[in-house]
Amino acid sequence: MSQGMEVYDAQQRAEELHSLIRYHDYRYYALDDPEISDAEYDQLMRELRQIESEHPELISPDSPTQRVSGAPIEAFGVVQHRIPLLSLANAFNMADLEAWYARAVRLVDTDHFSMVCEPKIDGLAVALVYENGRFVQGATRGDGLRGENITPNLRTIRSIPDVVSAKKLPTSFEVRGEVYMSKQGFEKLNQELADKGERLFANPRNSAAGSLRQKNPRLTAKRPLNFWAYAVGWTEDGTELSGQWEALNWLKTLSFRVNPHIAQTDTLQDAERYYQQWVDRRHELDYEIDGMVVKIDDFELQRQLGVVGREPRWAIAYKFPPTQATTKLINIGVNVGRTGSLNPYAILEPVNIGGATVKLATMHNEDDIHRKDIRIGDTVVVHRAGEVIPQIVAPVISRRTGEEQPYVPPELCPSCGEPTVRLPGEAMRYCTNRACPAQAFRSLEHFVGVMDIEGLGERWSSALLRAGLVADPGDVYFLTKEKLLTLDRMGDKLAQNILDQIEKSKEGSLSRLLGALGIRHVGWEMAERLSARFGSIDTLASASVEELMSAGGIGPRIAESVYRFFHDERNLEIIEKLRKGGVRMEEEVKPPKEGPLTGQTFVITGTLSTFPRSRAEAIVEELGGDIGSSLTRKTDYLVVGDSPGSKLQQAERYGIKLLDEQTFLELLKQHSAV
Repeated sequence: MSQGMEVYDAQQRAEELHSLIRYHDYRYYALDDPEISDAEYDQLMRELRQIESEHPELISPDSPTQRVSGAPIEAFGVVQHRIPLLSLANAFNMADLEAWYARAVRLVDTDHFSMVCEPKIDGLAVALVYENGRFVQGATRGDGLRGENITPNLRTIRSIPDVVSAKKLPTSFEVRGEVYMSKQGFEKLNQELADKGERLFANPRNSAAGSLRQKNPRLTAKRPLNFWAYAVGWTEDGTELSGQWEALNWLKTLSFRVNPHIAQTDTLQDAERYYQQWVDRRHELDYEIDGMVVKIDDFELQRQLGVVGREPRWAIAYKFPPTQATTKLINIGVNVGRTGSLNPYAILEPVNIGGATVKLATMHNEDDIHRKDIRIGDTVVVHRAGEVIPQIVAPVISRRTGEEQPYVPPELCPSCGEPTVRLPGEAMRYCTNRACPAQAFRSLEHFVGVMDIEGLGERWSSALLRAGLVADPGDVYFLTKEKLLTLDRMGDKLAQNILDQIEKSKEGSLSRLLGALGIRHVGWEMAERLSARFGSIDTLASASVEELMSAGGIGPRIAESVYRFFHDERNLEIIEKLRKGGVRMEEEVKPPKEGPLTGQTFVITGTLSTFPRSRAEAIVEELGGDIGSSLTRKTDYLVVGDSPGSKLQQAERYGIKLLDEQTFLELLKQHSAV
């Protein structure tokens, strides 16, 4: 191919990329309705950068590589940023990070500098201006030079202080940060939108952006938004800050929320360790992060390095492996669970997400499918985070051809062919056949897994059922070596090992047994609570719904489920088999702890930023207090975190005392619990 033809092809492809990127910018920034994943967008930008690096003559002022995406919407009013809010260059591996570091070292003529590593929050960047300690203006990043004036909407976010004070405060200054929506808040918001028949958001980032762009601030106020401060944009006649770390600590003194996971590092190796830590742990957070931001700490070095194109040389975004991609939904299959629930799953055209090939994804239930309007044949957005099972986020409606088919749930069980039914108030459809082979297998698999019977996994559970050696978990305790050796490929040593593990499992805790029985809505934590409160299977089985609800943290739904389980003849037959098989069915009931909170009942709602809700509940119980899962008129306190939901209004109706997170922490500190 001639040199001229190469340039022509590169120019043609560059123009195609310009159009594609502008289109996706419009959908992402203006409509808050992206069609492709961040990783696919980054790939388009990388391809364009590669073309422009090989053919510099093709770089134009209007190239997407030369500007920050997201032109401001005039309807909100436009704010001119005093100092541009630039976007960051991306690193996708350690080699990219090392190249950035080496370039910075060369440009500032030093062989070492400290850095600040920060979680890269997947939200909407904003700039807040304060004058004489009062919040006077807030704007989006926009195109980096001009943003949208969304001051009234930002005022509705409680974590953005209206007034700040300090001994020495600049006359005016700007704080930069990220507005985001928690994962829990995002799910709740989409459920509310679905109930109203309105369009759903694709992810928490777009839900935050869409919420901030409401023309009526009262609508924004109803959305579960929060804010992390990550930089000081500029200051006037007041505070001299030497670096990023000092600036973040200064913001803390002014009562701004600064992410607690930010860290200082002195070497690239430390930065890489920080990165790997959050690659593995990001799913633990109640908000989305898509990488880490590495900044050179020293502001003087930042000034020396300056900016190239649209990006500062002193910072870089080290992106995580992609968690989202688009692919085609070939079909929707159904698995039958241990309780008879029909669990739909997506059969996908294979797609690589974060280094793993994804062919299947969860779809939760038929309501979720219809709520998201997912159809067979759709191009869909697939999300995979950490070890979490991939799930379908949303369909890409603009790619529909008209041949896509709505999902129709099966009227007959795919395992046994018996009718299925959907009970009032249930999200799932169920097989009505209690002898369904799929239910028997899943129940047995669950039981041996929770009881920790090593060696008796999925393969041998299935073999035992097929051979008729067991029909339910109770039969496990009547297996003999002779019976096991009738199974194909079962050896003497393996059979003895399985029998030893079965014998060992008899002495497990009562809470383990309760978890293994598969009582609907009873997980590990609830099994431990029931075990501690009732002490034996017999006492628990004879408890009324009211008695069950008197145990801390057990609401009406769980109480009804436990009551129904122990009033089902088939379940009682299994329990009798377990008893005759020698399985331990009781344990010592520990008396309730006495402490300064004895006699007081707490319910916690929303997300706490200091520690997980489970930890807060454990501290209350250590101090002698009771934890409830639902509000009653006997509840003493409702602890209110972010995105509190309907419990807040219910507490106000009941006259229950409200504690915000800070007041709750002060209460715990009074008793030296934190």
